[in-house]
Amino acid sequence: MSESRSIDVIVIGAGAVGENVAGRVVQKGLSAVLVEADLVGGECSYWACMPSKALLRPGTVLNAARGVAGAREAVTGSLDAQQVLDRRTSFTSDWDDSSQEEWVASAGITLERGWARITGEREVTISHDDGSEARYLAGHAVVLATGSTPTVPPVEGLADLDYWTTREATSAREVPASLAVLGGGVAGVELAQAYSRLGAEVTVVARSGILGNYPKEASDLVLDALRGEGITVLTDTTTTSVRKEDGLFVLEVGDGGTVTAERLLVSTGRHPHTDGLGLEELGLDVTKIRADDTGRVPDAGGWLYAVGDAGGRVQLTHQGKYEARMTGDAIAARASGTLGDTAVDWSPYTATADRGAVPQVVFTDPEIAMVGRTLDQARKDGVNASETSLPIAVAGSSLHSDGYTGWAQMVVDEDRKVLVGVTFAGPEVSELLHAATIAVVGEVPLDRLWHAVPAYPTVSEVWLRLLEQYGL
Repeated sequence: MSESRSIDVIVIGAGAVGENVAGRVVQKGLSAVLVEADLVGGECSYWACMPSKALLRPGTVLNAARGVAGAREAVTGSLDAQQVLDRRTSFTSDWDDSSQEEWVASAGITLERGWARITGEREVTISHDDGSEARYLAGHAVVLATGSTPTVPPVEGLADLDYWTTREATSAREVPASLAVLGGGVAGVELAQAYSRLGAEVTVVARSGILGNYPKEASDLVLDALRGEGITVLTDTTTTSVRKEDGLFVLEVGDGGTVTAERLLVSTGRHPHTDGLGLEELGLDVTKIRADDTGRVPDAGGWLYAVGDAGGRVQLTHQGKYEARMTGDAIAARASGTLGDTAVDWSPYTATADRGAVPQVVFTDPEIAMVGRTLDQARKDGVNASETSLPIAVAGSSLHSDGYTGWAQMVVDEDRKVLVGVTFAGPEVSELLHAATIAVVGEVPLDRLWHAVPAYPTVSEVWLRLLEQYGL
């Protein structure tokens, strides 16, 4: 093997997060190599965010048309499943990453395709498909941007079966006649609705409720919608075993019941993909890696960073890209000697929003859009918090669709009189979220927020109703 090549920054993982780290440090004048064993662009581009939302969107549009008198009479057919799948495929470029590869080159980043392993301090060895190896020595940082991998529950018989993970579900070439979904989290519930609207008979089996990280009033709206569309949702139901019988998956659930389906999607969470990278040889416990606000991995010599899912902080693509921008700037600042070991909150070098201002959306129909803390989370964090909530029932919502059903909540830090959390549930409420995110991140005082007048007639008028109900 040849001697190590010197480079400023080595980024392991060329998904959206890794691309952003590499792009950022190169913009700041450093050199970078990006290492990827799969498709450049990563999970979000090919098997998660983009294809899953592409599968959901046509059904949402059709349902919206059916929700308005005059438009519903013009809707005479159902979704064309093949057209939906073809459109989904267009967003993945048919799982061809050549355009992403071109972007990497145009940004001045070196791309290495292969499997990376940390083989020494600041040293990474890359194994290529042809058996050759390359070795790089980082002058300033090695960054883990390796994403996450599905967590498979220890259900009897499951390990031996050809079940779907979200990868197979988002890249399927045809719609199964029936689909069982194991798990009631965001990905499972989104894909359950997408496939139901494409014509599959869908059953969701959830160990507890669905969407348990969101206020119950919001998740109940989604639950009612799923059941109203004919999706069977079994909550507080344990899956004890799975087997294949006559080509079908048979799940033993609850107290002796069974669920039978042509396909089984296992969507029971994800964990950081940090195995096989040589971290154990550095004395690190790969199950407990949590990067600091600048992306640096504690107790790893000061040169190792982790961003996105690999950093153990927030498993959301947009938040990982945010961390990547902050980490890239922190690496460059430390390389130039303008930043020490720590950085102040809300500076260009710290992902402070991870700690209480994270925006997230469930793209079901209705949607859930939330930023910051729920009431329980705020109180658990020691905040003297109150909540104000009400149905979304304003002129804008009645114009949006006949029978619009929605819910809104704001969580207030009573000591500082600022918002620490906002949740909306209802059709297309994701478009309300960024205003809430700005209010939470900016710590806008309620008496100033009172002067932010919502345009009439829009759904945003719910802000006025929340503030009025609060007492302003």
